[in-house]
Amino acid sequence: MIESQERKNPFMEPYGTPHDTVPFDKIRFEDFEPAFMEGIRRDDEQIAKIVNNPDEPTFDNTIAVTDDSKGEHYYDLLDRVSTVFSCLMSAETNDEMEALAQKLSPILTKHGNDVILNPKLFERVKHVYEHHRDLTPEEQMLLDKEYDGFVRSGALLDEAGKEQFRKLTEEAGLLTLQFSQNLLKETKAYTLHITDKADLSGLPETALDAAAGAAKEKGLEGWVFTLDYASYSPFMTYSDRRELRKQLYMARNTECAHPDTETSNLEICKRLVNLRRELAQLLGFHTYADYVLKHRMASNAANVYKLLNDLIDAYKPTAIEEQKAIERKAKEMEGDGFVLQPWDVSYYSHKVQMERYNLDSEMLRPYFRLDRVIDGVFGLANKLYGITFKENKDIPVYHPDVKAYEVFDRDGSYLAVFYADFHPRKGKQGGAWMTEFQEQYITKSGKNVRPHASVVMNFTKPTESKPALLTLGEVETFLHEFGHSLHGMFANTRFESLSGTNVWWDFVEMPSQFMENYAVEKDFLRTFAFHYQTGEPIPDELIDRIRESRNYNVALSCLRQVSFGLLDMAYYTQDKPFSADIIPFEKKAWERAIITPQLPETCMTTQFSHIMSGGYAAGYYSYKWAEVLDADAFSVFLRNGIFDRETAQRFRDDILSKGGTEHPMTLYKRFRGQEPTIEALLKRNGIKR
Repeated sequence: MIESQERKNPFMEPYGTPHDTVPFDKIRFEDFEPAFMEGIRRDDEQIAKIVNNPDEPTFDNTIAVTDDSKGEHYYDLLDRVSTVFSCLMSAETNDEMEALAQKLSPILTKHGNDVILNPKLFERVKHVYEHHRDLTPEEQMLLDKEYDGFVRSGALLDEAGKEQFRKLTEEAGLLTLQFSQNLLKETKAYTLHITDKADLSGLPETALDAAAGAAKEKGLEGWVFTLDYASYSPFMTYSDRRELRKQLYMARNTECAHPDTETSNLEICKRLVNLRRELAQLLGFHTYADYVLKHRMASNAANVYKLLNDLIDAYKPTAIEEQKAIERKAKEMEGDGFVLQPWDVSYYSHKVQMERYNLDSEMLRPYFRLDRVIDGVFGLANKLYGITFKENKDIPVYHPDVKAYEVFDRDGSYLAVFYADFHPRKGKQGGAWMTEFQEQYITKSGKNVRPHASVVMNFTKPTESKPALLTLGEVETFLHEFGHSLHGMFANTRFESLSGTNVWWDFVEMPSQFMENYAVEKDFLRTFAFHYQTGEPIPDELIDRIRESRNYNVALSCLRQVSFGLLDMAYYTQDKPFSADIIPFEKKAWERAIITPQLPETCMTTQFSHIMSGGYAAGYYSYKWAEVLDADAFSVFLRNGIFDRETAQRFRDDILSKGGTEHPMTLYKRFRGQEPTIEALLKRNGIKR
């Protein structure tokens, strides 16, 4: 049979799907490269139209033209295919995809540089910047962002400087990709294969079921544990086999840290630190941190260090006591001569937690059946904002695990599409994140294009005998990523580049961390936490124990995050060529915040995706910065009622809907009526009464 017509590339055609969602069911691997190349050609064509316009440069014909034209006579094919490719590289990759990513990286970096370093285009942008008038605040914000984007990307450099900028960014692009691919390879390659039942001592049934399933997937007898968090964490917490805990711990904490191996990231990290320093200094900044922090709420490195040091001062005395309690428990169980090692901390910490509160994550799992948790989280959004979620199986997805929902506003109008991808699998990175296949914006004709948000997680899988049962920590993770998605779905701005989560990096985590506050609220838990077998609601006394234990080891946890922030700043405040050995440098950088035992051979840097291959270089402090904001914001809900619609509507209107259209502190103060203080966080964590 001969096909009547040649197959068309779905990226280059109208999608023809519900709400113009990505037609994953039609997309093939061979569609990506031609779509990228055609997208670059169309991008070049659009830039040429702007540059060659004989009219005087104006905001409308130079700045707004790209955003305004989307969805009408021109759509951004490059953005369309890039978004899908990026998602699949994280959530559903394979060797073909990774090879293509390596091939495309220098091409895409060159194209981006060709646009941002186009002197004629910059002259038009500069003219508008210097001669504009009568702009709305949102238009002014976009203009400032566009102009500054050119300047920060080398537009004011001479030709030699621009050429150097190209070289630095192209090399950095390839190295960040290599960093991620190396880490994924090592994570997925490692297995702890157990065949002797005696080696399973202490492990809960959920961990055993998952490990048996993992072994079956690999065609093995027995049980397989991996470096994915959902497998690693329960093993480190519950396994009575100290040598096996050590084996798993060392595998995870030396990932990509072995020199002279194919997947080592040691030299890659050094080079990335130097590339970013060189880039910043080329653009007139002293350090890469100075370059980054110019457009952050923190403003400068001194303010970041002040936050981190204030947290150390506030939390360290409590952290020392928390660590002593763990050490006492270990000696009580093993003898006075016992020396606590890093692979022992979770195990004996759990023993202390059980002794104090008679509570652990496994006791709570039966009440956190995934489908019930989904209902609870969606129900929370309904209570706060009046929105509803309806699964739509006609919306294509990229893997059978993924669910797609239509989201409707309080008045019944369509608001967004929401995707949820919950479980680990081959080809999927660990961790959790939120992304968008389409961001919100308003076309020139007034059409409000609604967003398509996606949350990706790695929760405990269902087994043959049990549904997916989550830990309280996984419930918090869901709420966190859901908070990001609400930020995207409530967006209501004219320009896409100011929409939703397109805000300063130390503000972007506030809406997500804000949602985590609900995880321990009794009135929220009662809406969905029912035993998966008996249907009985979670007992009040169990909720009380959750609330009592919420601050267990909170100071150690805080200092761990602070230590990562110190490490990040240590790399990116370098003002001279960096040549130190990564592992000892790391230990020195965070020593003031570290309480728990350290080993000379373990390494965080080589697997620290946030600051090496993600967007958090010189920005990891943002989590603690945003935590101050979220605790302060939630204190209003605690005062007015955690489901108070009026307070929630103000939070939506003043913060979530505005995206990056105003300075984040302006938005926050409009909602809160004052600047945030650290007091609410210290009270929430029990550090201050």
